[in-house]
Amino acid sequence: MSNPVVQLSLDSIHKSFASKGGPVPVLNGLTFDVMEQDFLSIIGPSGCGKSTIFNIIAGLLETDSGNMIYRGNKIQSLRGKVGYMMQKDLLFPWRTVLENVMLGLRVRGEDDANGVEKARDYLNTFGLSGFEKAYPQTLSGGMRQRVALIRTLLMDPDILLLDEPFSALDYQTRLYLESVLLDAVAKFKKTVILVTHDIDEAVALSKRVVALSGRPTVVKNVHHIDIERSSPIEARSHKNFGEYFHLLCSELDIQTRKDEVV
Repeated sequence: MSNPVVQLSLDSIHKSFASKGGPVPVLNGLTFDVMEQDFLSIIGPSGCGKSTIFNIIAGLLETDSGNMIYRGNKIQSLRGKVGYMMQKDLLFPWRTVLENVMLGLRVRGEDDANGVEKARDYLNTFGLSGFEKAYPQTLSGGMRQRVALIRTLLMDPDILLLDEPFSALDYQTRLYLESVLLDAVAKFKKTVILVTHDIDEAVALSKRVVALSGRPTVVKNVHHIDIERSSPIEARSHKNFGEYFHLLCSELDIQTRKDEVV
């Protein structure tokens, strides 16, 4: 097997925010790599700056100092190269499913027959064929998140930024959408960076997990998750799942019982 190739490097990223009492440091020399076709999860205490990292990568915020290196070149942001999916699906209620998934292509000037055909193919792949003319309010939460994921993938981004996209859903729906996500990532050969508070989800989905400290935030450790994951359910049944779960809990100082069934 060939060695993994670094796609994106964050090198000593610093970021502070202004306040009445003076600058509040959030990121304090953050450094980690993202590999080609990686599935990397970022975990850390609430308020440690996980969303700030995403906003910097996406070009929505500027750093105070440090470098981002993309495929060997220093860049200011990955604007235009990333798809950003959040917890809220952000679908427009007055647009149909097809119109919602086509929105990014239309903004980019690709509103043509090929774009529509591609959108219909994606809807079919994700089990939403027949819902093209439906409006968001008629869909379940899981269906709405599938529409949001299709809208993100349709733009063909190099990297998917997923900010707790399934956290508001029930557990059964989350398991299903995790499976849909893993299938899509494999099929379209995408790199994924996932922010999550769910240790269970991080272990089940990720090739690697970046554990962050509290503010001002640094990388505590990067853990390689070596388990088979033909599906999220099978991943949770792997003999090493519990070991990784407890390891990541300890990184966040979460107390777990040693005899807990995970």
